[in-house]
Amino acid sequence: MNDILANPFTNKGTAFTEEERQQYGLVGRLPAKVETIAEQSTRVLAALHELPTNYLKHLSLMDLYEENRTLFFYTVIHNITELLPILYTPTVADGIMNFSRDFKTPRGAAYLNVNEPERIKEALLAASEGLDDIKMMVITDGEGILGIGDWGVQRAWITTGKLAVYTAASGINPKSILPVSIDAGTDRQELIDSPYYLGLKQPRLRGDDYLAYIDQFVEVAKEAFPNVLFHWEDFGRDHATQILDRYRYEICTFNDDIQGTGVMMNAAIAAACQVMGESLENQRVLIFGAGSAGIGIADQITNELQLKGMSFDEAKQNIYCFDRLGLVRQNEEGNMTSGKVRYARSLEEFPEPLMDLSEAIDIIQPSILVGCSGQPGMFTQEVIEKMCQYNERPAILPISNPTLLNEAQAYEVIEWSKGKALCVTGSPSDPVEYEGTTFTIGQANNALLYPGLGLGIVIAQAKHVTDKMLNAAAHGIASLQDLSYLGAPILPHVSKLRQASKLVAKAVIEAAIEEGMAQVEIQDIDAAIDEAIWQAEY
Repeated sequence: MNDILANPFTNKGTAFTEEERQQYGLVGRLPAKVETIAEQSTRVLAALHELPTNYLKHLSLMDLYEENRTLFFYTVIHNITELLPILYTPTVADGIMNFSRDFKTPRGAAYLNVNEPERIKEALLAASEGLDDIKMMVITDGEGILGIGDWGVQRAWITTGKLAVYTAASGINPKSILPVSIDAGTDRQELIDSPYYLGLKQPRLRGDDYLAYIDQFVEVAKEAFPNVLFHWEDFGRDHATQILDRYRYEICTFNDDIQGTGVMMNAAIAAACQVMGESLENQRVLIFGAGSAGIGIADQITNELQLKGMSFDEAKQNIYCFDRLGLVRQNEEGNMTSGKVRYARSLEEFPEPLMDLSEAIDIIQPSILVGCSGQPGMFTQEVIEKMCQYNERPAILPISNPTLLNEAQAYEVIEWSKGKALCVTGSPSDPVEYEGTTFTIGQANNALLYPGLGLGIVIAQAKHVTDKMLNAAAHGIASLQDLSYLGAPILPHVSKLRQASKLVAKAVIEAAIEEGMAQVEIQDIDAAIDEAIWQAEY
């Protein structure tokens, strides 16, 4: 009976009533006062506010996660604007880097070891014991954590953070999500040399052996959890692309780093086009950074254009990708990823290398400039001014994370463009005052997307995640904004996460039904969404 206090899903702490304390053998084990969940949450916040750093606040929140899941989610949901950046990005990066030192509990994750493929099923079943029907897995091998790179097993906390955002933003039952950490080794020497490192001290597994392990994992997980959504997070560029290409039409799968960032940019660009009074078909998009995120953005834009009636060959003419070698051109094909090959410009069009971004803007005259390079300061005053020279309201979207890696800061974009630019950043940005107008800066936060996408997929029991479903998700996000006034944010504020998630879920379900991907019959989509939302209450 007393185990009720040790189980985070049943523990209510001081909220157990007198009758419950008698019933469950808790008399004498709790202070006398019986609190409401609101009173408990007030105490939690007061304690958090006493802590000097966001990382200490993060650790305190996650201790609560392990002690009382309902109170944790109640507190986060009712204080989402304040707590989201503490719970997840950017503060979770500190947790990842200090994981081996600060590890106390597994936080509900399944820890898989590539040296033990025969134990995959055992590990998944053990980690999911006591949970409900698993409808989603958030999976990482931690090779490509945005902004901080390869951290081996220490990236496990990215998956529990993602789970928490899923539930806080969309209301997916936390007992139906399983975080999964695949320890494939690490190429970070400081971890291998550390006496405290808790993961495998070996170079990363790669190549056919790695893919064979992933194949086995997928097969075992499908058998253990039918109709589960595989959400892949923070894999390295090559593996992320290989896994998505390999399984996209075999299982229900989604890669947040490739597809999620692309969908968010599609939403931002759709809103920007609305403000411009222009159609996407007439825009030139220059993507500065041609890694997995940049190619994912290009893919979502071309997907949007194809749904508007263009062929892929026509659509890709609107896209210009820039990497460390300059404009991506066909003569680099031997050293390029398959994604870069798709968007490489012809040598007939660009016979000479184009290395300078400012010069490229003069030649290409893009109306939309996206930054996902992780190279700070690359959108200089000259670059911003040239964007304004060729466009009345250019969209300038420096979305690299964290803030110190932004290609430009929001205040620079607004000031250098004299208030003309439509700006979205990857990290939270303060409002910018310019000539009497307050410019509220939208954040390309994938939390506006993936919780609603996941909720819609789970409700529809979708067979696959299609381009049309992703496109519908983008327009679900864009539909939330009032863009009628100067300075309006292009993307919704995180305070609107619940509203955004519902809109995205509805759009995704409608698209799944239309495409024949839904495996259940849904008569009333709004009612199905309301019924599926888990409530953080005792």
